[in-house]
Amino acid sequence: MDVPPYCKHFRVFGCHLNSFACKCVVLAFIALILRAVLLPTFHNFGGAEQSKLVFISNLSLSLGQKFGIRKDKFLEVPQIVWGLNNQKIAFARACLTARFLNRTLLMPSLSASLFYKEVELLEPISFDKVFQFKKFNSLCNGFVQLGEFSDLRNRTEAFELQKGSGRRWTPERDLYQLKQHNEDPYNEFEVIRIIGKNPFLWHDHWPVKDYAKVFECLVLVDEIMNEVDKVVSRIREIGAAQVRSQNESPQNGINPAEKPFLQPVPYVAVHMRIEIDWMIHCKKLEQRSNISQICSSKEEIMERVGNIAGLKTPVVVYLAVADSLLHDPSILSGWKEGLIPYEKKKLGFELTYKKFPYLIQSAIDYEVCSRADVFVGNSFSTFSNLIVLDRTQKLIRMGVTSSCGVDVRWPSYAYNILGEAKGPQRWMTNMSGSSLQAISYGSNDISCCVDL
Repeated sequence: MDVPPYCKHFRVFGCHLNSFACKCVVLAFIALILRAVLLPTFHNFGGAEQSKLVFISNLSLSLGQKFGIRKDKFLEVPQIVWGLNNQKIAFARACLTARFLNRTLLMPSLSASLFYKEVELLEPISFDKVFQFKKFNSLCNGFVQLGEFSDLRNRTEAFELQKGSGRRWTPERDLYQLKQHNEDPYNEFEVIRIIGKNPFLWHDHWPVKDYAKVFECLVLVDEIMNEVDKVVSRIREIGAAQVRSQNESPQNGINPAEKPFLQPVPYVAVHMRIEIDWMIHCKKLEQRSNISQICSSKEEIMERVGNIAGLKTPVVVYLAVADSLLHDPSILSGWKEGLIPYEKKKLGFELTYKKFPYLIQSAIDYEVCSRADVFVGNSFSTFSNLIVLDRTQKLIRMGVTSSCGVDVRWPSYAYNILGEAKGPQRWMTNMSGSSLQAISYGSNDISCCVDL
């Protein structure tokens, strides 16, 4: 049998191969050459290049990510403004925009005070004064990345990207702009600096699960978390005292020494939106949208909270209310027997709250509500929506795959929507949502039974 020409070289080494065997040897030889040539390239990703790259654990969550988040290229965004939860959404949107552009987000400046048209009245506060910087990067490692301005080699090379605005600036045009700036020559710039609108108002291109992942990485700094612990401990102490008082009553005939309270006493948190400015806003919103289930009076909230099925009493009800309502004693009266209402003034924490700027006060209230055994809020409130999203995420981490037909832990309710037995509507976040639109702007079409 004739030996193919490309096998003749093997005779030099004493190899007498037939055609099939020769082909196998040649293929193996080629594979070894390719491995030798390509392997250093792959090693670079784990060696010399590793300091410039953070691998993405789930590429399906990104619109355009292929290789990872570059740690030597950055995105800079304008100061983030408005209320706490709008700022959290803006921050997450900025993170996801940086992720799409394959860049590290430079740590942004938040706003300690509420948004005013007079920019000079805005009080900036660094991100790491509210949330833990290193903890964020640790928890979100491989998904999004925060950098510091000290990481920059040369800020003068920043490319300024103007975000569009107005009715003609559609989500499609916004996405097209981002795709353009994810390519050369823009990739050569160390920093892309976005100028223009607050990130909360940017067009949304990312699913709810992506936002939820960013929110999970936001951990308050220890100073704020310590204040949260104090408030929650005080609420539970009051609840324990109420339960103990009931159990020690003569008609029960129970010796308190025989039944020590080893388990934390549950509490209910109610995000009460009944401020004058909110009522004006929600009435206008009802008229524009032709929806009657947005506003709720104090009496309606108290009635529906009192009708929550299976709620064991006595129980402390923590009222998350604006400071303007702290001096209104009427919000503490009229509650159903067994519901013991408290707000921060009655708890003795009014002065503690006041030593912090608005943003920190909101962060404390948010965390107290998020930790509650039962939460009741308004489905058109961003504050309430993000708390429910956070509580839904807790269930997912516990391995709960569906809320349908089961009594789940950390139940949440919307008091502005009538549910069963004249109580509030059960409420969970639909994590399959394609954007955060409903959470950003509220909805009366909420989910009470969802697959998680």
